[in-house]
Amino acid sequence: MVDFIMGLGLALPITSAVGVATVTGVGQGVSEQQRQNADSSNQVRMLKFHLDVRVETKSGSKNRRRGELQDAIVTLHDDKLWLEAKDPETGQPKNPARHPFTGFYVAYPDTDRDHTRGLVSTISRDPPVLNWIYVNKDTLECKYSSRSGSIAHHVGSFDWTTEENENSRITLDEYEGFVAVDEGEKKGWALYFDMEDDGLKDYKKGRTVCEVSLVRRLLETQDLNKWGLKEEGNIGFKKTREAEHFEEITYDETKAILQIADIWA
Repeated sequence: MVDFIMGLGLALPITSAVGVATVTGVGQGVSEQQRQNADSSNQVRMLKFHLDVRVETKSGSKNRRRGELQDAIVTLHDDKLWLEAKDPETGQPKNPARHPFTGFYVAYPDTDRDHTRGLVSTISRDPPVLNWIYVNKDTLECKYSSRSGSIAHHVGSFDWTTEENENSRITLDEYEGFVAVDEGEKKGWALYFDMEDDGLKDYKKGRTVCEVSLVRRLLETQDLNKWGLKEEGNIGFKKTREAEHFEEITYDETKAILQIADIWA
């Protein structure tokens, strides 16, 4: 069991006692995830990845800061997702204090929604706690929180444009609507989702808005098999004797892992 948890690549911290609501949420999530596990394409969605930024350059742009977005990386701090400069040699944020998005897809447990594919990410290196990624329903900011903090907002379904990793871009509700908003030189570029496809008409408040694409970049430390999946280290599966065979983890194992991760509370 410990080996499996460590196989996630996350030294997850032990949290306080989990209440009945959390146990219920875990049961819902496990049931939904087990249904998905039969599909190899969903197995691949559990690989961990960073998010790089692509932006179409426009000649004659008057915004001198627009160039900062090209080949930036998505980071998490102050409860929001940001687009920041990336070190071309390491592939990590130039500012070592910033934590890069490091996440994967997993079913979001909510009985009031149809099946929803959620997106989670670690939010820090130490401790490397997992949170849900969501779009705030009132501001359209891309943010992160626990299940209780995200459930009232837009939590998915998240997906991708293609299974080809180098060309695979993140979508929400089958739409690439991500935009960067210039929140000033002291804060930088924040990530929003243009829900109405109108350039954030009612939300930008005079700020510069730029369309961006979020490109998946798989973590290089993951060894892949024919599914594009590591033999261990991806939530929902554990290593078996046959290199190309996976069995679902048990309910009790999954419940314990997700309680420790504290993303179902």
